[in-house]
Amino acid sequence: MGDHYFMTGFPGFIARAIMKKWMRNDKHIDRVTLLVEPHLAELAQKELNELANEEHNSCEWFSIVHGDITETNLGIDAAINQDIQRSVTHVIHLAAIYDLAVSKELAYRVNVIGTEKVNEWAKTLPNLKRYIYFSTAFVSGNREGRIFENELDKHQGFKNHYEETKFEAEKRVREVMTDLPTTIIRPGIVVGDSKTGETSKFDGPYFMLNVFDRLRSLPFIPYIGLGRAEGNFVPVDYLVDATTFFIHADVAISKTYHLTDPSPYKMKDVYHMLMRSYLGKKPFGIVPVFSVNGIMSFSSIRRWLNIEKEVLAYFSCKAQFDCSQTIQDLQGSGISCPDLAHTLDTMATFYEQHKDDEDKQIKVK
Repeated sequence: MGDHYFMTGFPGFIARAIMKKWMRNDKHIDRVTLLVEPHLAELAQKELNELANEEHNSCEWFSIVHGDITETNLGIDAAINQDIQRSVTHVIHLAAIYDLAVSKELAYRVNVIGTEKVNEWAKTLPNLKRYIYFSTAFVSGNREGRIFENELDKHQGFKNHYEETKFEAEKRVREVMTDLPTTIIRPGIVVGDSKTGETSKFDGPYFMLNVFDRLRSLPFIPYIGLGRAEGNFVPVDYLVDATTFFIHADVAISKTYHLTDPSPYKMKDVYHMLMRSYLGKKPFGIVPVFSVNGIMSFSSIRRWLNIEKEVLAYFSCKAQFDCSQTIQDLQGSGISCPDLAHTLDTMATFYEQHKDDEDKQIKVK
């Protein structure tokens, strides 16, 4: 019997990118089951069909199952669940609320309770070879200095409910690591494909592009603060390649990996390079972060600039994500994180082409 992969989070950005890679070439897989909430089923099927057409692949080896990660047995029909439980070999848990401005109640229900339910379900699988849990490097919260991959709870505070609930969820996953062959993936801020620029949502550094686009007619655009914090951005293709490698690597069992940039740029440099790529301009002058925070307290300004206020905290939090374990375990794989500077032109071009696509823009409140 070949491998049967079960994945949550489709048709989200990372899950879609993983499916695209699997369709291109993954000799390990016989079957893929995607857990999708019923209200997203039509969109998920459309996305799968488009991917299959793009990659000239048949649709025979993957299927969509309706469910809800916050329910017992993930809300899967009993008969279908029984069939899946017998054969699933790999679980990839991606489903989460990623919005920095999310309410605590919603974030806790999906990110924490949802992960608890996936943990419980994974324990029922007799043929499980690997449980991949997608956390985030920002479970470090407001910690500064060097953050190591084996660290989690250092009594830190958090910049938003997204970070806090992903921290709580990762704690739950660590509790089952002795029972399940688990690998925890902690990405930095995920951006579009390094070669094509393709992304499904304009968040993270794309908020800067939204601001540049709004202010492009001004004679100059200032820096936001001193920008001394590191901007840890990773292209989705690196994340997918590394994760796919770790899914099959025995060395990855019971480990946590920072899929972060090993040579990140300071936020000031990212801001500068991104403005140059998009507008052909250089920033001039500095507006303190606390002043921008004040301005961003007005919802009308946030919506006009199309940027979430919570983004500003990442301009000043000086965390350095050590990824030594990741680099060591990827040795010989040919997989490495591209230099951000070499991807920004592609990022800016894709943004320019798709900035008016409402499905890609975050609904700023």
